[in-house]
Amino acid sequence: MSLIKSISGIRGTIGGNVGDNLTPLDAVKFASAYGSWLLKRNATKNTKLLVVIGRDARISGKMISSLVSNTLVGLGIDVIDLGLSTTPTVEVAVPLENADGGIIITASHNPKQWNALKLLNEKGEFLNAEDGSLILDMAENDAYEFAEVDDLGVYTKAKNYVQKHIDEVLNLELVDVEVIKKANFKVVVDAVNSTGGIFIPALLERLGVACVKLYCEPNGQFPHNPEPLKEHLGDISKLVVEENADCGIVVDPDVDRLALVCEDGSMFGEEYTLVACADYVLSKQVGNTVSNLSSSRALRDVTQKYGGSYKASAVGEVNVVQLMKDSNAIIGGEGNGGIIYPASHYGRDSLVGVALFLSLLANKKMSCRALRDSYPSYFMSKNKIQLTPQIDVDKILETMASNYQNEDVSTIDGVKIDFENEWVHLRKSNTEPIIRIYTESNTQKNADNLAARIITEIKSIIN
Repeated sequence: MSLIKSISGIRGTIGGNVGDNLTPLDAVKFASAYGSWLLKRNATKNTKLLVVIGRDARISGKMISSLVSNTLVGLGIDVIDLGLSTTPTVEVAVPLENADGGIIITASHNPKQWNALKLLNEKGEFLNAEDGSLILDMAENDAYEFAEVDDLGVYTKAKNYVQKHIDEVLNLELVDVEVIKKANFKVVVDAVNSTGGIFIPALLERLGVACVKLYCEPNGQFPHNPEPLKEHLGDISKLVVEENADCGIVVDPDVDRLALVCEDGSMFGEEYTLVACADYVLSKQVGNTVSNLSSSRALRDVTQKYGGSYKASAVGEVNVVQLMKDSNAIIGGEGNGGIIYPASHYGRDSLVGVALFLSLLANKKMSCRALRDSYPSYFMSKNKIQLTPQIDVDKILETMASNYQNEDVSTIDGVKIDFENEWVHLRKSNTEPIIRIYTESNTQKNADNLAARIITEIKSIIN
């Protein structure tokens, strides 16, 4: 069991010992630090602060949400609770409510025993490193003071944010609602029994898309590993074929990652979710794109085809967003199926991804499989090595960078080694005690072989 503190929030397993797991005391402590940081940041404000919170459907979500909201109230901060929601919905709600911040109670793609607090600023965007570090310091030093009884915050439950978020998506200029409706699509949705089972079918209904629901009951009982990877998606692949559907849509528990399944049951590839959405946006407006170092070269190829410029950031949504702002990118995201479309907001949003992808598919008038085959073919292998306290990760990364110093090596985030026709990216995860090992090549065999070779080299360093 584990508790991971980072600039983006706190994440851990439910139960166990204080300080070692995400216990009620840890949730209160971290919510207190975040609220105190907001109060200090807004010290000259004459009115009460306001924070928007929402949660995915995890079994522990209601407990953690109650602890967090009441802690904020105890600090004298008003709370608007969206209840069962999505990460992008909370991000959209923060500016709509003129709030001072937001908290999403979700552990994203982690299994059901995990939960987390994801922290937002007044723009509905994830905190930068400096702000995150201040909150961590406050949590370590118990640097907070609670409000007296007449100054307590007010707790309010929000309504209708499913439709408010969907309205925001459908009002985007490039979302072609009428063409999607005319296409008469039939889609299977796997929402891993979390809040995507509420939001994605509601969006599809507004788009005139027939929806077959698979694991859409938001009860937090994940029927398979919630990370939307090929090895976890056998059920939807089978059902898409059985239902003669045009495609399958898969989201993770907090609905910021989008994976797609072709009509023949094959994977569209989570790396290619962003590629397809970028292809559509760039076909309408020339501009720049950004993804992270662990994402496919295919986005670079599509961007350059339209005359735009592509850049790669360190892994982490806040890093992608900052580089998008710096380079004036019109779309970006992460190769894990995360779409960031600034015309909507600076956050990964599967609702936006679904709407853009279906707009592309309807306008192209081609099958999902044919669309996938139209893009440059790269193949990835995603692996990991479990860490123990005895493993010196920095030494491993330094040694690997030294071993390949004659290649194109980047160390802005772990170590990325670019070869002529393939690459490998090694980095310590921010959310799990693992080293991630991503490779990409021109065939799956080559990608797998590169990964196996690198893993062998890392293990020789460890041993």
